[in-house]
Amino acid sequence: MIKLPGLIDPHVHLREPGATHKEDFDSGTSAALAGGFTTVLAMPNTKPPIFDKSTLDLALDAAKQKARCDYGQYIGAGPDNAAIAASLSGTAAGLKMYLDSTFGELRLDDMSLWQPHFEKYPRNQPIVAHSESRTMAAAILFAAMYDRSVHIAHVSLKEEILVIKAAKERGIKVTCEVGPHHLFLSKDDIPAISNGHPGRGEVRPRLATKEDVDSLWTNLDVIDCFATDHAPHTIEEKDGENPPPGFPGLETALPLLLTAVDLGRLTLDDLIQKMHVNPRKIFNLPEQPETWVEVDENATYEIKAADQFTRCNWTPFEGWKVKGKVTRVVLRGTEAFKDGKILVQPGFGRNVRI
Repeated sequence: MIKLPGLIDPHVHLREPGATHKEDFDSGTSAALAGGFTTVLAMPNTKPPIFDKSTLDLALDAAKQKARCDYGQYIGAGPDNAAIAASLSGTAAGLKMYLDSTFGELRLDDMSLWQPHFEKYPRNQPIVAHSESRTMAAAILFAAMYDRSVHIAHVSLKEEILVIKAAKERGIKVTCEVGPHHLFLSKDDIPAISNGHPGRGEVRPRLATKEDVDSLWTNLDVIDCFATDHAPHTIEEKDGENPPPGFPGLETALPLLLTAVDLGRLTLDDLIQKMHVNPRKIFNLPEQPETWVEVDENATYEIKAADQFTRCNWTPFEGWKVKGKVTRVVLRGTEAFKDGKILVQPGFGRNVRI
């Protein structure tokens, strides 16, 4: 057995409000505990999106009733809510800026709409950017212009990690995360994932080339966090005519990364730094006293969607052989998960901003 601190996932989509048939705070935080995560930060692109006090309260009220692990809720940056978002920074996990395609109240069509957010959102609170390639470079430019930090979500490309590396070397305040699916899968794996259903390979950012994947591993020291970007959609939706992009990941991230530790691709200290120490520092998260995760490092098994708590009922890693299994999670002195069973009730989780 090995003992890990409670893991932190700063990037999850729990689909509440508006799409609880895919996931909600109950099922999503159950999946988190089963995966060794004791804190998750939820994204704001829900239905309705979280962009003002009433929608933030809507999400936080649901989480207060249902969450089984600790949680935070991002507020989304829109074209005209910079002052409102800044006023809510004390209760939000951070500000999420969608700098590529999104819709409705969170759509930022041009860079002039970014400026008020960089100006007004408190410097001691995190800004997270969904940005790819050139918009990522632009977000880093804004961090330099306003002399404040920015966290880049789901880095997937060689060019992105090299630009972030160069920015860090020049003292620009930028941090970044990588999702396990971008570390372990390339676009060459899409046929195997799809199993005749092309929609199962749809994710944003898209799966990249093997060269991109290799570059992420080569520049592991540039990566601050491993974050799942847990984005559950039902298997029926993924196999439908207009498949939405996204992969579930809360229950597969740790075993995949522990297997990489076993193979010598990273160290256990790397894992702890990128899944606990750095996320806690970047996102200004409180300590969780008497909290730890027990892992049987020698347990070998196949990943199966049928064994998972997530509501979406599928995984791109179906059938993968992994080594390292979560056997027990203690959260704030209470046994929250043991031997495949969730032991805490809905509402046990606490808001990290209270």
